Amino acid sequence: MAQAVVDRITAAGGSAFAIKADISNPAEIPFLVRATIEKFGKLDILINNAAVYKMDSLDSLTAASIDEHFALNVRGLLLMTQAAVRELGEGGVIVNISSGMAQSPYPTVHAYCSTKGAVNTLTRSLALELGSRKIRVVGIAPGFTATEGNADIRDVASDDYLIGKTPLGRIGEPTDIAAAVSFAVSTDADWITGSTVDVAGGMIF
Repeated sequence: MAQAVVDRITAAGGSAFAIKADISNPAEIPFLVRATIEKFGKLDILINNAAVYKMDSLDSLTAASIDEHFALNVRGLLLMTQAAVRELGEGGVIVNISSGMAQSPYPTVHAYCSTKGAVNTLTRSLALELGSRKIRVVGIAPGFTATEGNADIRDVASDDYLIGKTPLGRIGEPTDIAAAVSFAVSTDADWITGSTVDVAGGMIF
């Protein structure tokens, strides 16, 4: 999957390379930053998009699942940001991918929803700390989006239900989220930091 993204970027005239790392393992985080600096000579933007999503109810929830969610979705994000900030200069941007479920949680996704609530808080607290260095931190909270990761849980009934809750009347596409991220890291968004933007077609969670 990563190589497919690299191929699309290079085919469009860009430059990209893939690195495999697990940011829930703190020891692997510095490697990502070093490899990026070695390849491009500098670091301008960090997109915190890595996350795990698993269904859980109070009957099925386990300590291991809670730890797995928080190790990647929260601790990994914060330690990845710490490592990246050591290389980011003035004008750098950090984008944290959150979720609409941070504000409107589902009753059977407790661990995931709580991690995304933490991501929203971190977006604000990191912006407060990094503002003096002219580094912006912006959150993007997608609604339900048609990705490879959720293809196995979609069906016509679920799509119709979600579309019915979305004023713009469709499921989100990855390009919708990409466009919002592109704006967030552009100079057009230079006056935006500490905020999490819903990109959900007006979906009522």
